[in-house]
Amino acid sequence: MANKPPLTGKFPLTRMRRNRNDDWGRRLVSETRVSVDDLVWPLFVIEGTNVSEPVKSMPGVERLSIDHIVKAAGVAVDLGIPAVAIFPNTDPKLKTPDAVEAFNPDNLVCRTVRAIKEAHPGLGVICDVALDPYNADGHDGIVRGDKVLNDETVEALCRQAIVQAKAGCDIIAPSDMMDGRIKAIREALDTDGFQDVRILSYAAKYASAYYGPFRDAVGSGGVLKGDKKTYQMDPANSNEALREVAMDIAEGADMIMVKPGMPYLDIIGRIKNTFAMPTFAYQVSGEYAMIHAAAANGWLDLDGAMMESIIAFKRAGADAVFTYFAPVIAKKLNDKK
Repeated sequence: MANKPPLTGKFPLTRMRRNRNDDWGRRLVSETRVSVDDLVWPLFVIEGTNVSEPVKSMPGVERLSIDHIVKAAGVAVDLGIPAVAIFPNTDPKLKTPDAVEAFNPDNLVCRTVRAIKEAHPGLGVICDVALDPYNADGHDGIVRGDKVLNDETVEALCRQAIVQAKAGCDIIAPSDMMDGRIKAIREALDTDGFQDVRILSYAAKYASAYYGPFRDAVGSGGVLKGDKKTYQMDPANSNEALREVAMDIAEGADMIMVKPGMPYLDIIGRIKNTFAMPTFAYQVSGEYAMIHAAAANGWLDLDGAMMESIIAFKRAGADAVFTYFAPVIAKKLNDKK
């Protein structure tokens, strides 16, 4: 519990509104600032050439073929966005119970990473490590019967991480929530000579209702059997998140992710205050879609709600935010310079 601030004045000698009277004054005493350096832009890649497919549940977001992803990466560079995160929409024919396409060094993600790195070597590239884009059951792990297997999945995730690192991925981001996978992936990367590849652990990923549009975007929603409550966290739990984070730090995580973002600001704050680790938030597809839907109905100001949401993440303690608003926010921030 944070200490209560001291009582430093009484009305009318102290008037809190004085520092709010004008724009320059508000800027002068602002406690929380958003920078382009705080942004990560998630991108959805699909097979083909010159392909742009709108994601209906996410206005302004498209599935892009590799050539268009490279162009989007160029936009990120021009705007000063430090990194992009790549998520594949895998051909359904390649989805199997053993998710073998995840280990293919020429899979969609690996080809995308190589193309981005060739065109924009200074841009950070983050790769999701989980099996749901490749799994015929839509789960993040290997399924036998009605059970998602932990240890067998961890072995598969290590193989997936290695092919991504070989393709040029800078940050491996396990989002699967299997136990022990951070240590296993760290050891696998180090053994193969990738000591400098970072691990961003989705250490506090909740079994949330806010993921629906994302599953539409990557094509996993229609095939998902059951739910993910046996491995993703219970939204009711907070202390458990601290245990998850502590274990992942001990296993070698370089950065920590909280997902979703806005409904879990308290979790972001607790993690940052407890561990002082680089802590990221993911403004997930459902959060993005809600803001757009409300704005489309005239219930919210789109730009105002967008910027306020990012400020909230920063105020809670997030060092960076994965957001589909990234290029729009970056342009607004750059235009103010």
